Amino acid sequence: MSIPANLKFTDTHEWLRLESDGSITIGITNHAQEALGDIVFLELPAAGTRYAKNDACGVVESVKAASDIYAPLAGVIVESNDDLTNAPEQVNTDAYSAWLFKITPDNVADLDAMLSAADYEKAIG
Repeated sequence: MSIPANLKFTDTHEWLRLESDGSITIGITNHAQEALGDIVFLELPAAGTRYAKNDACGVVESVKAASDIYAPLAGVIVESNDDLTNAPEQVNTDAYSAWLFKITPDNVADLDAMLSAADYEKAIG
């Protein structure tokens, strides 16, 4: 699966997409879901909760391991993708469509410090 050029990325394998309302949609990358294997459970952050940058804000459990999900930016959670609670395997099917949560960042300019698609592709080699 190709890495979408319109997204930003973290070194902890989250993807980020700036929305027209200033919120940022976040998910895990295809590389992450491939490494995890079949995802069986997601614990997502609650709307209204504030997180600092790099705070653990959720958990992805697969048949292989459980991994934390990190808030790549400081801000307040606006929405979690509740559809994934009952169907976490959607992340395995299409990691770039199966978003996990949306955050209103304290500073949207922090997005500029994230990896571009080309830089992320180099990082995962």
